[in-house]
Amino acid sequence: MTLPLIAGNWKMYMTINQAVELVLKLRDAIKGVSNVEVAIAPPFTALHHINYLLAETPIKLCGQDVFWEKSGAYTGEISPEMLKDVGCRYVIIGHSERRQHFNETDEIVNRKILSSLKEGLKPIFCVGESLEQREKGKTITIVKKQVEEGLRKISNGQMKDVTIAYEPVWAIGTGKTATSEQAEEIHNSIRELLYDMFNLEAVKETRIIYGGSVNPDNIDGIMAQPNIDGTLVGGASLKADSFSRIVKFKKTGERQ
Repeated sequence: MTLPLIAGNWKMYMTINQAVELVLKLRDAIKGVSNVEVAIAPPFTALHHINYLLAETPIKLCGQDVFWEKSGAYTGEISPEMLKDVGCRYVIIGHSERRQHFNETDEIVNRKILSSLKEGLKPIFCVGESLEQREKGKTITIVKKQVEEGLRKISNGQMKDVTIAYEPVWAIGTGKTATSEQAEEIHNSIRELLYDMFNLEAVKETRIIYGGSVNPDNIDGIMAQPNIDGTLVGGASLKADSFSRIVKFKKTGERQ
């Protein structure tokens, strides 16, 4: 059985010194946790320093974004090879903030996923609807399109390395959160879609995680749902106590 994945996206926060301080606290706070996989995505400037601090811990390093070319005259971009070189195992692709502020399309997302998988990085592939789309009843339609377009040309064998993160845009950094039941409904729909696109054997290890104002108060309810395999955490991952509580979520009355 695939372990749940709890990933912390630090976004554009933390200087190098602040990042080091947080990781040192986090290492102590989750020491001994073995039945959940943990990843953190610091800003690019801190990746090199953080990699050394994670060397003998179970915490994986994750990039916040990536470009699809291996190298070239692309000022300001980071290639999959560069992320691997600095120690990253995971990379976040298609985050709603990238789609909103940097006009990333499903085609761009697909190219990033393909190039990352080719280099051996594991994509955390984000999908989700806006508040307007949800209110118009288009959630399933929007998410279905994003999943289908984002996973174009992905082989059955590659799907074990893909994690899909459902993050309703209206719940990102707003304090609003989809109810556990709302999130479960969409996760179940995504899982059924994956069965149709690939097959049961190909996607049995594909995790579908939830992102959207995840915090210590709602993590237990979220993780109680049968089709939610982890979380992508934003603001609550910037403090060791709150993130460690999320990592140690309680399920069926037992601390993980």
